[in-house]
Amino acid sequence: MADAAPSAPASEYLSTLEKGLRVLTAFSRDCPQMTLSEVARVTQLSPAVARRCLLTLTELGYVGKVDGVFSLRPAVLELSRPFTESFDIDNLIRPSLQRLRDETGDSASFALLSGSDVLYLSHVSTYRVIRLQASAGTRFPALATSLGRAILSVMPPGDVDAFLFKYPLKQRTEHTLIDASALREAIQRARHQGYAMVSDELDYGITSIAAPIVMPGRGPVGAVNSSAATTRIDVNSFADSRLPSLLAVRDSLTAELSRSPELVRAIQTAGY
Repeated sequence: MADAAPSAPASEYLSTLEKGLRVLTAFSRDCPQMTLSEVARVTQLSPAVARRCLLTLTELGYVGKVDGVFSLRPAVLELSRPFTESFDIDNLIRPSLQRLRDETGDSASFALLSGSDVLYLSHVSTYRVIRLQASAGTRFPALATSLGRAILSVMPPGDVDAFLFKYPLKQRTEHTLIDASALREAIQRARHQGYAMVSDELDYGITSIAAPIVMPGRGPVGAVNSSAATTRIDVNSFADSRLPSLLAVRDSLTAELSRSPELVRAIQTAGY
């Protein structure tokens, strides 16, 4: 779940709902199956509370249990349907990403900032298998991605400093920038260039370039990127070769989003 403090009055804040969602979102690629004690540890809930949440989610069909091990069930996919259908994500955003994928042969994504991460709203995969897969709903540490740095590059410097302080980055590869000064410099460079590029920082073998999407009068709403296998490209010329297609799709998405103010408002409430 996104890092967020309750904004509702304490008397109206449903902590039970928050704990249930914390359990539901604890499952991931790294933790697809967990015992009760593992769920309690990951969520930082007491075993008794974690057990009640798991039993409720099991009864609702969102979690299954086999031999004392819990895992998500397909019904969880239904939770994203109201959002994607309400804002017609597939018809609004996906066509532009498909065009970028078809022009470059590499995957394309649209993501927004949510807590310490970038949250993928739409993703079109390459036809080739890459090491680190993504899909709608995937989260990655923002500072290790071109998407995150692109979004931060159009935010006020004070907000960038606050983000760097609040969400220090952990080393993911030997190339990952984790020093706050180095990250600030990379974000400033992205601000000057109009795009951010990251190579082998999120994971080995992935190079990505992203451009921020800024709505007039509303500020940044997200970013669009194109990701390639590092071994298949010339890192030194990647930006120059990829930028024209990326910026064209950014402009296309900006125009599409301008016709959907409801979606823009929904995106901007994610925040960090």
